[in-house]
Amino acid sequence: MFKTMNIHPFEQESEVLIVGLKDKPEKFEGLLSELDEAFSGELTELVKSGDVSAKAKSTAKIHTFGKVKAKRLVFAGTGKEKDLTFDLLKEIFGRVFKELKSQGQSNVSVMLDTFLAEGIQAQDAAHALAESFALSTYEFEGYKRKSNKPEKRIESITVLSASAEEEIDAALAVGYAYGKGTNSARTLVNTPGNLLTATDLANHAIQLAEKYGFETDILDKEEMEKLGMGAFLAVNQGSVEPPKMIVLKYQGKENWEDVIGLVGKGITFDTGGYSIKPKDGIVGMKSDMGGAAAVLGAMEVIGELKPEQNVVAVIPSTDNMISGAAFKPDDVITSMSGKTIEVLNTDAEGRLALADAMTYAKHHGAQYLIDVATLTGGVIVALGLDKTGALTNHEELFEQVLEASDEAGEFIWRLPYTKKDIERVRGSQIADLNNSPGRDGHAIMGGAFVGEFAEGTPWVHLDIAGTATTTKGYDLGPAGATGAMTRTLALLVERFEPIK
Repeated sequence: MFKTMNIHPFEQESEVLIVGLKDKPEKFEGLLSELDEAFSGELTELVKSGDVSAKAKSTAKIHTFGKVKAKRLVFAGTGKEKDLTFDLLKEIFGRVFKELKSQGQSNVSVMLDTFLAEGIQAQDAAHALAESFALSTYEFEGYKRKSNKPEKRIESITVLSASAEEEIDAALAVGYAYGKGTNSARTLVNTPGNLLTATDLANHAIQLAEKYGFETDILDKEEMEKLGMGAFLAVNQGSVEPPKMIVLKYQGKENWEDVIGLVGKGITFDTGGYSIKPKDGIVGMKSDMGGAAAVLGAMEVIGELKPEQNVVAVIPSTDNMISGAAFKPDDVITSMSGKTIEVLNTDAEGRLALADAMTYAKHHGAQYLIDVATLTGGVIVALGLDKTGALTNHEELFEQVLEASDEAGEFIWRLPYTKKDIERVRGSQIADLNNSPGRDGHAIMGGAFVGEFAEGTPWVHLDIAGTATTTKGYDLGPAGATGAMTRTLALLVERFEPIK
């Protein structure tokens, strides 16, 4: 896919040569000056006339007519150098690659050094290029019959830079791994619930384990019954599909210590159970396993990059259906931890599944817990569709998660988590906990309930109900699943510093 070369960029044959253009240069310098000379100063005139713009994320395509070996030039505006950030650079590359894909270009070259700025070195630009290429050109093919027209896609990208080829190659590999892992998460979320059951999700995890050498532990219903996973099994009661508790272990250290537990909600379809969702709310509930997808996508990145960390991924997977056997409001169930739970809302099922998964992650040695879930509509009311909500019981762990999210470009916002919140989830008259204290502060209540099963273990909760999907295409992807938190989790693992 990628090839790094340090030959002169105007000697490289390709369908398209991508060139970065900074805002309002006094004059072209370096390679751009050479390019302008090859065009007898015509590029300067195009910029002056506005036909070629340096405004951030603007693009312009011109034919070279043999003046350089590339058939076409695509200028990508990068704006003012002081405003160019890593996140903006990904969006710039994303927009360019989306356009080139739609135009049917198959091989392109990139003048990487024209995209550098203060704080953005060649390796950073290479990472941004590869990650954004994977993300922006992703599409879920779906189930429409294919036309007979041959499908064209970008098949090769030649990266031209004066920097050391080994360093650029390494950065490209890392960026592409992050993009591909996110795309795998997107595909899982986009897949309909009848085609992605808990068993299918478990089989996907097994395939990852076989590819990357992970240790696997897939619990079936009988094994979960023996372990007393009453909270998770209650959610599965109404289903004809068997539940799966999916565990993947990656050992990057000699000893099984400082283990990071990634816990992802894997509800493959959520009717709401007897607290049934309304007609409009039930459509799209195939995405209720977005947390599981993020964890599996992150494990794919981890398998590719092999960081020196220990990770256990735990995913409780089932659908939440209605039948004569389904659990009901007013039921009291017993979790694996031994805590009893009064069920006030069967549509608050994700936290029940996570409860036993959190306990089981600790059973496998997790010393730090991060759970990811499409948990509440309340987080959308509170934060909108572009922000992931967070709760935590540990400042230092949260700071590391926050830094990872910032580097990934996945915005999170911390919600308050107080003694009164804990009192509310412990407010049942007949059980240790209730699973739904009310609509007010619902996003906090959902997270606070899950936090009861951290039991002092450093823990961060991430509610991606708003960010797991989008209804509109954007520079780094199409409408549909976003793969939210995949890159944040992978970066957290890669950068993690054990807390003393």
